[in-house]
Amino acid sequence: MTDAPAASPAPAPAPGPQAGPPHPLVRLLQEFTLEANRYVDAAGGRNDMHRTDLNALAVIMRHSAKDQVVTPGTLRKELNLSSPATTALIDRLCGSGHLVRERQGQDRRQVQLRMTDKAYRDGSAMFLPLARHMGTAMAGFSAEELETVTRFMNSVIDATIRAGQEASGKAP
Repeated sequence: MTDAPAASPAPAPAPGPQAGPPHPLVRLLQEFTLEANRYVDAAGGRNDMHRTDLNALAVIMRHSAKDQVVTPGTLRKELNLSSPATTALIDRLCGSGHLVRERQGQDRRQVQLRMTDKAYRDGSAMFLPLARHMGTAMAGFSAEELETVTRFMNSVIDATIRAGQEASGKAP
């Protein structure tokens, strides 16, 4: 009877985020994203607006809140659209009364985009149910808990932006 050589142990899994199943929070964030997308589709669809329309208005609103100029190039870059698709988007939003083009600057060549009062009214009406339900959900948490969740969400958003840049080959 010969002794068989001892089997070598299986290599240990590499340390890091790839080892093991995703954290339950990752699954919850995926589920939240899916449900948020469904809400946007439903709210936009009832108002004859495409997801890209709503995303464009969100980009303009975010920049406007920071007193930043929004140009067609800003939308093209942030929404990852071609120039013709950006023009069609802007034409659609101007035609629906949600956006206006304004020529600014000394030579008046730069086109800036501005949301109209109608865009703010329609957006408020579309997203009021979501805000109301989220407010009710948040009411069950203390200020300290909400602060922790806010820090977490900001960190997760930053991580998602970095991952998106990496995935597109545009890592900073």
